[in-house]
Amino acid sequence: MQIGISSFGEVAPAHVAGQDHAAAQRMQELLAMGKLADETGLDVMALGEHHRPDFIISAPEIILAAIAAITKRIRLSSAVTVLSSADPVRTFQNFATLDLISNGRAEIIAGRGSFIESFPLFGQDLKDYDALFLEKLQLLLKINENEVVTWQGKHRASIDAKGVYPRPAQARIPVWIGVGGTPASVIRAGQLGLPLTIAILGGAPAQYVPFAELYRESAQKAGHDVAALQLAINCHLHLADTAEQARDEFFPPYSQLMNRIGRERGWSPMDRRHFDYLCGPQGPLLVGSPEDIIAKLLYQRQLFNNTRFLAQLVIEGISHQSVLRSIELLGTQVAPAIQTTD
Repeated sequence: MQIGISSFGEVAPAHVAGQDHAAAQRMQELLAMGKLADETGLDVMALGEHHRPDFIISAPEIILAAIAAITKRIRLSSAVTVLSSADPVRTFQNFATLDLISNGRAEIIAGRGSFIESFPLFGQDLKDYDALFLEKLQLLLKINENEVVTWQGKHRASIDAKGVYPRPAQARIPVWIGVGGTPASVIRAGQLGLPLTIAILGGAPAQYVPFAELYRESAQKAGHDVAALQLAINCHLHLADTAEQARDEFFPPYSQLMNRIGRERGWSPMDRRHFDYLCGPQGPLLVGSPEDIIAKLLYQRQLFNNTRFLAQLVIEGISHQSVLRSIELLGTQVAPAIQTTD
């Protein structure tokens, strides 16, 4: 099972016209995280696209290209690319460029996104939420397979026998589908035979098992080899030398983040008691010592038979050294223990 890290690049918004020192520092920290993840043997670094003041990553391809230049082997992915509000041609070109810079390490996790800020920003209508993603995914996949493309759709200008360049170092850029619990998206990934990433950011992991089953059933009905399917699970993670230290470091920034988003979405506030419950043996948060995380990853693998795990880190409100220590423990203690059981 591959093990990697992901980040949304949380940052305290400065609301200034220039000289955003916090953003500049956070960007350097993201590069250091990628470099350490590579050095400790982790398999993937993924960055999520957002268009909000509290997240710094709006152009993951650019940051991933910078990480590519200081790493050797780690795969570099979005998490997710908000394809509904993007241009698939430009998306492919950007990731093909990343693939050339990294000598064939680029990946795309395409999704509709859990936030909607990009839709009005790029002139998209939310009533077309589903149709936009489906049409643009079809175009992205066609470009990935064909150098010269002829295509016609409803939400983008048609393409008449035009080449899309550059072409990547890989024969095709791996395109994953990222979902947060929408059955239609899971079915679509299975029907297309595409790798699937399930983000478990709330609720017990066991509740998501039907999505994995639905994915494999849909792929089988479409004639795909179920044994060849790739499935990733994405959960929040923080590691420290002891479970108590990990929870004490992670609770304040995590609860602030979730309560801020929760106020927008009508969620109940999170307190320490609820947090500790989520960190329990069958909860969605992987927060604890290396031994705790090894046990939870093995439990998840029993549930899902997943081929990849992405640890979503929270980096605003936690010291950079603590984040780096979490990555180090994941790469040097947790990953080897999991992979020796494969």
